[in-house]
Amino acid sequence: MLLKYDASGPRYTSYPTAPQFTQEFSSTDLLREMEEIHALKKPSDLSLYFHLPFCESVCFFCGCNVTFTSDRKRPVGYTDLVIREMDRVAPGLRKGRRVAQLHWGGGTPTFFKPDQLRRLHEATRARFEFAPDAEIGLEVDPRETTSEHLKTLQELGFNRLSMGIQDFDARVQKAVNRIQTEEMTRGVIEEARSRGFQSISVDLIYGLPHQTEASFGKTVEKILALAPDRIALFNFAYLPKMIRHQKAIHAEELPSSREKLAILRSAIAAFTGAGYRYIGMDHFAKPGDELCRAQEAGTLYRNFQGYTTHAGCDLHAFGVSAISQVGRTYAQNQKNIHDYEKAILGDGLATQRGIRLSDDDMVRRDVIMRLMCDFAIDKSAFSERHGIDFDSCFDDALKKMKPMEADGLIACNGSKMEVTPVGRLLVRNICMLFDAYLGVSEREFSRTI
Repeated sequence: MLLKYDASGPRYTSYPTAPQFTQEFSSTDLLREMEEIHALKKPSDLSLYFHLPFCESVCFFCGCNVTFTSDRKRPVGYTDLVIREMDRVAPGLRKGRRVAQLHWGGGTPTFFKPDQLRRLHEATRARFEFAPDAEIGLEVDPRETTSEHLKTLQELGFNRLSMGIQDFDARVQKAVNRIQTEEMTRGVIEEARSRGFQSISVDLIYGLPHQTEASFGKTVEKILALAPDRIALFNFAYLPKMIRHQKAIHAEELPSSREKLAILRSAIAAFTGAGYRYIGMDHFAKPGDELCRAQEAGTLYRNFQGYTTHAGCDLHAFGVSAISQVGRTYAQNQKNIHDYEKAILGDGLATQRGIRLSDDDMVRRDVIMRLMCDFAIDKSAFSERHGIDFDSCFDDALKKMKPMEADGLIACNGSKMEVTPVGRLLVRNICMLFDAYLGVSEREFSRTI
């Protein structure tokens, strides 16, 4: 059944998805949206994201926007640019709007030296007001992270960290050019816990070269011994035509579709058997985690950082290729670091492309969001909330859903649509039925399984 529906499709960290962003959208459009929000009686809190793009070496599986360099002075000039970008954005935000969430992603944020990280964070604190209970996190690379890094981050108020592991198998690590031992990883996790970090997340990838159900099972056992608060299990997006360094991975060394499915099923069984809750898509969390509580309350949300509990926040993103979600708009910065620098040194903003959502986009985004986060929709309540007739508005999607209903992926009972347990593995496929843009873009997406 799962192999039947295995296809390429969006991950829906946004709707409309990034291929629909257009260069007709400019920084002027973003500023106009900020002005409209500024006029609201009670604008939302803020979420801040900073893209720190530097890595010393290439991981062949990586699909992120990364600048590979051994020059440890690069972060100094880059931080100057990000501060200039903040100076352009911060004055347009009404006073009293507090930062509820901050995240540094990469690249490798711990490529920056501790004093460089301190400078960036203190500059951010000087320009934005933070909530006392703000969620402040970053991605770390155990190969780059020192005790001094963790000490500095603790002093700055960081309370969450996530790290890529992918697979502990030595043969797999060699094939993807990322040698990271279990001992090295455990050391960073144990020290972070001793310093009071509230949440530790790890990322794994299935579908990498030489992986088997048995070999990955050993990695899963080691992950469970580390007992992270959250686990992300991503499907490897093999797109060598789009990502040049992925050509170093040989297609014949990748596991077959059936082997990938076996790896996925065994990993899900192991994580849930150990007490983790399957949040959805690729994410697992311990039952007391904020993600679990948000899902129970119907307030779970999804954005470019994955699942989050900060649904009402405007997301302002800084740095090369970073994507903001402000009001009814998405705005992405220049994806080339030299173009980003040129734009910031110009008018202080680097918007390369974006989109302003139509009323139809807003309704479809909510359908997809609720399916991804709640795995259920009450059509009557949804219709009342948006002032539409759900069945009439989405007649075509509901017709296309009939085979999925027959296959047991989704159950429809009166006004209630509910994704079944097996359907949760294919929720991307279900969401694609409500995507008005699929077929318009020629962009390749990752496989859904």
